[in-house]
Amino acid sequence: MPDPATTAPRTEGAVDVHQHLWTDELVDRLRARSRAPYLRGWTLHTEGEPPYEVDPSHHDVATRIAADTDAEVVTACVGLSSPLGIEHLGGPASRSLLDAWHRGVRDLPEHFRGWAAVPSVASGEPDVDGLAALLAEDRFVGLQLPASDLATPYGWEAHAPLLRVAELADAPVLVHPGPEPHRVQPGRLPAWWAPVVGYTAQLQAAWWAWSAASGRALFPSLRVGFVAAAGLAPLLTERHVLRGGDREAVDPLLHVDTSGIGARTLESVVRVLGVDALVLGSDRPYGEPLEALLGDAASHAVRVANPRRLLGAGSSAALGGGRAWPAAS
Repeated sequence: MPDPATTAPRTEGAVDVHQHLWTDELVDRLRARSRAPYLRGWTLHTEGEPPYEVDPSHHDVATRIAADTDAEVVTACVGLSSPLGIEHLGGPASRSLLDAWHRGVRDLPEHFRGWAAVPSVASGEPDVDGLAALLAEDRFVGLQLPASDLATPYGWEAHAPLLRVAELADAPVLVHPGPEPHRVQPGRLPAWWAPVVGYTAQLQAAWWAWSAASGRALFPSLRVGFVAAAGLAPLLTERHVLRGGDREAVDPLLHVDTSGIGARTLESVVRVLGVDALVLGSDRPYGEPLEALLGDAASHAVRVANPRRLLGAGSSAALGGGRAWPAAS
């Protein structure tokens, strides 16, 4: 087996399905708020995590395109930062921030595509019409949902109207960590606690809840992607069977991305799901795109071919309103 530490030549035409970029209007609206989530200067305050010092250069469009170009990423799909909890604010507060997010994505250069976001179903009726309108735009590749909302089989069932809209639009769903709850226990937690412990637990729960809800039977053609290798939930497959779960075949429409996971661990994920399930996702600006995995053929699959299959773009097909995606090389 090749040494994963060896850097192979990068493939051309890579698509990164998981990045974050705060647009100017979204930043301004967060600064205007007095309750979490809000910004004071570039200090982010959220409900369940300690204040975080944002590097403004991380959200500079030209800097980001240059970084992607260096990594041979030709298209970056940016999503709302769901841990902020914007989807859960409810009412006008949620709507104004979500509208600002979507307007900002539309104004980004052609290098970027966006994941649509909608208010949490817990705050009212699912915004089916709003989502359908967004997915009809070629700027938006699919729907991003917080894993915290999908942590039980009921969570997936409650989102059925939105999932059906995505399925009918031939658009994928990206499962991303949501907000961490405010902890009432005494003592301080390290800054890495939420990304390492909380986010991965959310993703694992959402992965197994999809299985328990018989998600594939409910949505036979829906493509679903989980960030951060679904919190490594696939590596618990043997334990799932040992504890009474049914052994399931690999689902060709279920994908996991590479964000925040090293090459050696990703090799284990490939052993469980196969290389076709793995897609390039960096979580930039919090991570870097994976350069190589298990040789040139696997690297090309993960960076070039598989992300396009998740997004429904094929190798050079048009997406949405007819805009052609960069062809796989």
